[in-house]
Amino acid sequence: MENLLGLLRIRIHRGINLAIRDVTTSDPYVVVRMGRQKLKTRVVKKNLNPEWNEDLTLSITEPILPIKLHVYDKDTFSLDDNMGDAELDIFPFIDAVRKRFKNIPSGTIITKIKPSRQNCLSEESSIVWENDRVVQNVFIRLRNVERGEIELQLQWTDIPGSKGL
Repeated sequence: MENLLGLLRIRIHRGINLAIRDVTTSDPYVVVRMGRQKLKTRVVKKNLNPEWNEDLTLSITEPILPIKLHVYDKDTFSLDDNMGDAELDIFPFIDAVRKRFKNIPSGTIITKIKPSRQNCLSEESSIVWENDRVVQNVFIRLRNVERGEIELQLQWTDIPGSKGL
């Protein structure tokens, strides 16, 4: 608890135009890793545009580590097939949380991050003050695969008694 800075909630909304790994479809799920932590969504059967709408929560002790996403196709009788991966640098998000905004209108854009060769963003991502919280909505383009994107949202939660940012 002494090294805990807070919690990062990652809402995995949906997959968009994911790769086919079975005959005509796939059974996708997402694995999220940060350091030694590993979380995953449920499997959505036979769907290239799955909607998970699942919240996965990471305990943050080192805000410099990237979030690593891997998408897999669930197989019953063989190893699960790779459907792409991505990395998300959370430093701009953490930097916005550290600013400790108060008394600003909900919906205020704190900063924008443009897609580049150094990130996996498929479109510009805004870090926004929303309902007294810092939130980032992200569309991530999957790498090492012919196609696919993941839509997710980051949200920070302070923990009473933790070190904090």
